[in-house]
Amino acid sequence: MIGRPRRHEPECESTQLLLGPDDPAGAIATTDHQTAGRGRHGRTWVEAPGTSVLLSVLLRPPPGRPAPQLSLVGGVAAAIAVEEALGLAAQIKWPNDVMVDRRKVAGVLAEARDGVVVLGIGINVNQMRDQLPADTRVAAASLRTIDGRVHDRERLLDSLLAMLDDLYTRWCEDGLDAVYEDLGARDFLRGRRVTADGVAGTAQMIDRDGRLLVSTGSGLVAVESGEVVFER
Repeated sequence: MIGRPRRHEPECESTQLLLGPDDPAGAIATTDHQTAGRGRHGRTWVEAPGTSVLLSVLLRPPPGRPAPQLSLVGGVAAAIAVEEALGLAAQIKWPNDVMVDRRKVAGVLAEARDGVVVLGIGINVNQMRDQLPADTRVAAASLRTIDGRVHDRERLLDSLLAMLDDLYTRWCEDGLDAVYEDLGARDFLRGRRVTADGVAGTAQMIDRDGRLLVSTGSGLVAVESGEVVFER
C-alpha cells in the first residue's frame, strides 16, 4: 500500500533525501517547502512555500521491471489526479512532465539507489502567476493559474496516492502494457517536431517499452532517454 508510513517535514532540502533502503516499500515523504528540490539532470525544482504537492515514494520493483518506466507510471498518476482536480485534460510530455494547455504543471523523477527506487513527484497547485519560474524552457503553470481556484493540497495528494497505488500494482504485475492505455492516450509529443537526445524528427508515439519513437529522414529511431525540445 503506497502512502504508509508517511514522514512529513515542514521544510527540507528535498523529499528525495528523506527516504532510504531501511524504509518499507510504499513509505512516503512530503513537505511544504523544498530548499533544494531536484529535477532531472541536476536541475532545481523551484516552488513557493505551501503551494505545491511535494512527494517522494520508496518502491521496490520486482526483478526485470525497468526502473526508468516508473517516471511514466508516476506521470500517468499525476496526470489523472490533475484531471480530476481541474476537470480538464492533462498530457504527459515524455519522459517525465505533466502538461495542461501546453504548460508544465508537474514533474516526476525516478532515482534508483541502494536497491530501491525513490520516485519524486511535484505538482504546482496554488502558485500565483508571479510565483512561477519565468525562465523555463517549457512554460510553467499551476492548477490555480489555470482555473483560478485555490485547491486542497491534501485532497490532491490523496487522489495521487490512490492512483499511483493502483497503477504501480498493475505495472508490477504486467509491466508498462498494464498502464499503456492511460499513457498512450495522453502522449503530448505525438505528431510534434522534436529534438530528443540529439535525434531530430517527428515524434510518433511512446512505445510499450517506454521509449519515444521519432521519425527521421533515415527512418524510425527509438530514444531511450534524454532531453526533448519540441516545436509549438
